Amino acid sequence: MVYTLPSRGAGRRVSMRMSAGPKMSEKQFSQQVVDLARLCGWKVYRVWLSVRSPAGFPDLFMVRGEQIVAAELKVHGKVTPAQQEWLDALDGTGKVAAFIWRPQDWEQIVELLR
Repeated sequence: MVYTLPSRGAGRRVSMRMSAGPKMSEKQFSQQVVDLARLCGWKVYRVWLSVRSPAGFPDLFMVRGEQIVAAELKVHGKVTPAQQEWLDALDGTGKVAAFIWRPQDWEQIVELLR
């Protein structure tokens, strides 16, 4: 699926293709979401090695203006109780939109991040 997004440059547009497949890794999915977020002007913090992060902290934390998004990315498997606790705590502030995103959510991810 190809999406055309407004570019930060003068009148240019950028096309981005979601390359979802049965063998997509979480790393590939994460990179696609990060690339999209950056194209759309988001500041992105991504946990590279969860060993040094608090248990369950979301994979992505993004800020654009007054918008704050936390996202746990899953290609396979379920969200752990620790991950759900973090998402619930962040969402409960009323200031952070917290999500669990899978490759099949790509259209909704694009809509939220544009």
